[in-house]
Amino acid sequence: MSRQIKAIEWDADKIVLLDQTLLPGVEKYLEIRTIAELVGAIQRLVVRGAPALGVAGAFGVVIALDEAKTGNWSDGQLDKAIDSLKDARPTAVNLAWGVNQVRPLIGLGRDAVVQTALKLADEDRDANFAMGSIGADWLLRELGDRPLNLLTHCNTGSLATTGSGTALGVIKELHNRQRVKEVFVDETRPLMQGSRLTAWELEIEGIPYRIAPDSAAATAILSGKVDAALIGADRIALNGDSANKIGSLGVALACSIAKIPFLVVAPESTVDRSILNGDSISIEMRPDHEITRFAGKQIAPAGARTFNPAFDVTPAKFISAVITEKKAYEIAKGEVL
Repeated sequence: MSRQIKAIEWDADKIVLLDQTLLPGVEKYLEIRTIAELVGAIQRLVVRGAPALGVAGAFGVVIALDEAKTGNWSDGQLDKAIDSLKDARPTAVNLAWGVNQVRPLIGLGRDAVVQTALKLADEDRDANFAMGSIGADWLLRELGDRPLNLLTHCNTGSLATTGSGTALGVIKELHNRQRVKEVFVDETRPLMQGSRLTAWELEIEGIPYRIAPDSAAATAILSGKVDAALIGADRIALNGDSANKIGSLGVALACSIAKIPFLVVAPESTVDRSILNGDSISIEMRPDHEITRFAGKQIAPAGARTFNPAFDVTPAKFISAVITEKKAYEIAKGEVL
């Protein structure tokens, strides 16, 4: 039975977050009242996904204002706190975007900041539905009006947004139209956001799926088991180069060889038109223990070093289209963002 998933909500004087680090085993909500708590939650991936981070950034400014008032902070202390939030995850442009949307309103008072943050959450929800419709229309036009086998990487659904999702939102819309045969869910290492989170959402929605190791994605694609792949994005450059969870590039390369669509689905706020290409995207590196330990136990030699980037960048030439709430940008045909 489908039900509404709320990853982030505002409740009078606090942010309420669904702790995604505990899913699917435990559904627990955290109440966030300080900037330190919010920054920690963002860095631990309690809340993640570009659109949800944008909303968290906007609400976080309200949290900072409340702390500044009770703690009698100076303007410099307030700015430092807001900057720490803005920079909590460097690759995801939406976090800083959300902060920047409301920061200029501080002089107008707390209520003005709160109302704009709530408006951003509503706009994200509406954008999700628009992306779902545009993306579904694009795929059925390109592949024919028929049930599809789809592959997705990481989590891009309700847990990553305030609505139905970006790439997963497209899949949900296709399911509503009875045009989904099955979804291949990459487990998405090292934090398993596919097997833990996307599979959980698909289970709730009643959408048929199977989980595959990241290393099996290319085989699934090249053996003809997949009609199209859809991913989200944390930052998209002007030329279409897209940063997403590590492993996305391998999926794109396999789709290119198999000559099937590879879609990037993300809101317009994720498009960073201030950078020309992906070379300017800063890639966050994650700690060694995320790979060397599992469920609290050491699974690699003590002291083993790792190469653990959180994201990779898919060059625009491997992207069929970028779907936003505005339109489908035909990147493969040379259309620019």
